Amino acid sequence: MTTIPVLDWSQRTTDPDGFAAALGAACRDPGFFLLAGHPVPADLIDRTFAQARAFFALPEVEKAPLGILRNPHNRGWAAEGTERLDRDSGAVDRKQAFNVGLDLAPDDTRVLAAEPFRGVNVWPDALPAFRDATLAYYDAAWQLGVAVMRVIARDLALPETFFDGHFDAPLATLRLLSYPPASGAEGEIGAGAHTDYGAITLLLTDGEPGLQVRPRGEDWTDVPHVPGAFVVNIGDCLMRWSNDTYVSTPHRVLPPARARQSIAFFLDPNPDSVIEALPGTGDARYPPVTGADYLRSRLDATYEPEPAR
Repeated sequence: MTTIPVLDWSQRTTDPDGFAAALGAACRDPGFFLLAGHPVPADLIDRTFAQARAFFALPEVEKAPLGILRNPHNRGWAAEGTERLDRDSGAVDRKQAFNVGLDLAPDDTRVLAAEPFRGVNVWPDALPAFRDATLAYYDAAWQLGVAVMRVIARDLALPETFFDGHFDAPLATLRLLSYPPASGAEGEIGAGAHTDYGAITLLLTDGEPGLQVRPRGEDWTDVPHVPGAFVVNIGDCLMRWSNDTYVSTPHRVLPPARARQSIAFFLDPNPDSVIEALPGTGDARYPPVTGADYLRSRLDATYEPEPAR
């Protein structure tokens, strides 16, 4: 059975080549690793979890105006029953979510030009501290994600800053998630089996079990919880970019015994970045595609139509 490795971020300084090799091995198989010793402050993590709990506890009438199905920019509240990540199973995900994107002003030229996914964030009026906490977390996770991509560049024998220009205005999404306790209904799922869409995902959980991965040729296995450590996984965009050097591994969330919360940061590239086989990875297995076009193709297959009112 595959073991999900635990990497210590401090090794990036003390042994950069060894750290890059260990991270690269995890990216090739199983496509998941735990990252301890990272620089994201514990008090910021706690504050963001607290604001997430407060948001999901709001009555539906206060969350509904922020509905993600009414927003063309992948921002806002996803109600329970909004998503079906595993199309083959037929089960609708039992979770709520709230998405925050790159924070842009209403008069930003990209917003005014209606560029793909370049909209303003939406915020709950009832929680005045929500915006500051989530944006601070977004920036911290973004900074860490870019640093991880520098290690990935080293592993792939590319210049360390190779990816920097692809993530300086990314289609990254901070997603707060809330799973209700299992109801016992047959076939229910917290989040259906899926692979992530972007380059990498940085995930923190509250410790409640439920996350499972399915490495190649193996059965589902639980992802261990290491307090304070990020669960990091490779997304389909980076698998495509690396010409299948790295692997994007299916994962799912089982209905938890108790209410479960997590915070995911999905690092997608800039909308105009061209995703094509990286130098040194051989003949291209996929045609080039922009970051925006790839993300749109994946999101369109995820959401359930909004019910008629």
